[in-house]
Amino acid sequence: MGRWQPDARARLQESALALYGERGYEETTVAEIAERAGLTKRTFFRYFADKREVLFGGSAALRELLVGKVAGAAEGTTPIEAVAAAVEATSDMFEDRRAFSRQRSALIASHPELKERELIKLATLAEAIAEALRRRGVGDRAASLAAEAGIAVFKLAFDRWVHDTERTLAQHVRETLSALQAVAAGGGAGSSAPSPRARSRPVRRARR
Repeated sequence: MGRWQPDARARLQESALALYGERGYEETTVAEIAERAGLTKRTFFRYFADKREVLFGGSAALRELLVGKVAGAAEGTTPIEAVAAAVEATSDMFEDRRAFSRQRSALIASHPELKERELIKLATLAEAIAEALRRRGVGDRAASLAAEAGIAVFKLAFDRWVHDTERTLAQHVRETLSALQAVAAGGGAGSSAPSPRARSRPVRRARR
């Protein structure tokens, strides 16, 4: 079998995830991942620095997409609008990898080392987005707030999407953004706080 098939990266990722599920993350070796994929250890290290990075290999492409969309937003677009559109645009990148993403999320949730790496990845994405906004002339604080909010929307939407079998990631992003806007406006579905009108009404005592 040739060692440089165009889908080598994807085969390594899928093989690693399968082995992590069968043998456990700690017990699986790079050699076993490469063998399952029909490749060599040398080929593995051309794509990934270690077995952990198999789960984070798409971070660079995701960062490039998000930064590119923010940078290319039309003039006059607000920071949060630019970030929201960029996050929504990630849907096509993930839509045909829902099963893989679901397995990956479960694996990360069960390993503190991987959870830490995921948080670092998200923080790096937020900083890259913020920097793209600053280059558009957005102030430092506004850029950071918009970027952090966008990544929070992405994370929550992604977590819901991996367990959904019907709606797209883009739909979950829009729903999550709407929820954020409602919260920012002082409302939001499921809020336990009474409305201003309700607070102004006198409390009626029950007659005995």
